[in-house]
Amino acid sequence: MKNKIVLSLLSTALLAGCFDSATTQTEEKTVTINTTQAFDVSYESINKEQLIEHIKVLASDEFEGRAPSSKGEELTLDYLTKQLTAVGFVPGNGDSFLQAVPMISIEASPEMTLSIGGKDYQYGPEMVMGSSRITDFSELKDSDLVFVGYGINAPEYNWNDYQDVDVKGKTVVMLVNDPGFATQDPAIFNGNAMTYYGRWTYKYEEASRQGAEGAIIIHETAPASYNWSVVEHSWTGPQFGFVREDLNKGRVAVEGWVNSDVAKELFDSAGLNFEESKAQAAKGSFNVDMGDLQATIKVNNTVKESVSYNFIATLPGSTTPDEHILYTAHWDHLGKDTSLIGDQVYNGAVDNASGTAALIEVAEAFAKLPVAPQRSITIMAVTAEEQGLLGSKFYATNPIIPASKTVANINMDALGVVGKSSDVSVYGLGQSELDNFLATAAKKQGRSIAGDPRPAAGIYYRSDHFAFANIGIPALYAKTGKTPVDEATKALRAKLKESLGKCYHNLCDEYDEAWDMSGAVQDIQAFYEIGYELSKENVWPKWSKSSEFKR
Repeated sequence: MKNKIVLSLLSTALLAGCFDSATTQTEEKTVTINTTQAFDVSYESINKEQLIEHIKVLASDEFEGRAPSSKGEELTLDYLTKQLTAVGFVPGNGDSFLQAVPMISIEASPEMTLSIGGKDYQYGPEMVMGSSRITDFSELKDSDLVFVGYGINAPEYNWNDYQDVDVKGKTVVMLVNDPGFATQDPAIFNGNAMTYYGRWTYKYEEASRQGAEGAIIIHETAPASYNWSVVEHSWTGPQFGFVREDLNKGRVAVEGWVNSDVAKELFDSAGLNFEESKAQAAKGSFNVDMGDLQATIKVNNTVKESVSYNFIATLPGSTTPDEHILYTAHWDHLGKDTSLIGDQVYNGAVDNASGTAALIEVAEAFAKLPVAPQRSITIMAVTAEEQGLLGSKFYATNPIIPASKTVANINMDALGVVGKSSDVSVYGLGQSELDNFLATAAKKQGRSIAGDPRPAAGIYYRSDHFAFANIGIPALYAKTGKTPVDEATKALRAKLKESLGKCYHNLCDEYDEAWDMSGAVQDIQAFYEIGYELSKENVWPKWSKSSEFKR
């Protein structure tokens, strides 16, 4: 690192008292800037008081849960514009801070029942169903049920749950996650670490490719990594998606979830044992007809076209402004439910007012540098992450900055609120050389880096960095680690564990004075330092040889 940069400035008033200066013959003053000192000042400007203030605003009832295409979106985008403009960032999309993301809002009427085997199952507590097809309604009538194990067709793993079965016009029933989790065998898929084949998005996509008319995922808390209430709150109400030329007729007509109690009833009715069928499905490609069971359901949709926005702001680089370090977080959450009595707002304080607030802190830190970084720093708050990474997916297929000019992506989603740790958890550890940059930044804080603490949850495939990784941009996602720094922090984590788990995607995800944001501040400072180092010319992190994104 060069510790000195010499600049000729007409005035030294801004820097007086901080740096040495000398007078030239032209009366210009030569100012020697200590870049280490300047970095330290900007690094320390990231603090928990400011972070908390931003979280409180973004997660306030006034912002109504920040749903796409809502009053909450308008307030959020306005807040980001004011904050980033104030520190000197400029519009990142031409003369605009916004990138329009055209979407469709589909809301299924909750007045529906799923009828199977002569029994009706209720929307919400027992099942959640819907349709991505943009029509007045989609009806599933007397559709034969087929259990297709994990619903996976993966030639590279020699696995095909659709082998030798024709599911056209039928309804497939599938397990959540992938066989690696069930067996804990590292030789099967990625063992305990979920692959993309375990994600619900993939399962519906593959069912559609196989020509199924309906697709039902069986929810179980351990392999899903979240309880039934998350399904009930996240998959009800308006669901956003893209408008496709075929009006989504290529998707299964009806897709949804049933809880494990319902699943056990269905298997019993089919003359099958649920636990035995699960065990069989984990051994290899597996499918079986579910006897005479048929599913009937009519989904009445309310369909609205809407536009939401990605927010993009840039601090232009001083020498190579066409090359960018990209920081991301999703600004959206679940909005509000006016059918509820009392609290109606899904405030989304942890998820993801915290990450959005961190974007502002990072931007301010870069803006405090006396000289702009060599490369541009771009801050992007994306929409509709909760709807399946829609904002980041749209950007990835309609990039404002070419992927070849995007040096790296650092994503911040649901920051730690339980104090400092002696480690940093890296989701997708080993994917790229960005791990090395994080290790260096963490070491300065007396910390080390560690792998994903919940590999079975497949977190690397569940936040916005995934969309950027898919187009070849090295992407980092990390947060406060598992090991508390002291006994007081350990006690705080024990105290908050239950409430934080319960409040994920729930009404109680609100700012709590009991939180300790000191660990989040350390994380943000480390992320800032990574971007600072990457902002220097000719530094290009690479994917590891074993990464599936290297191609």
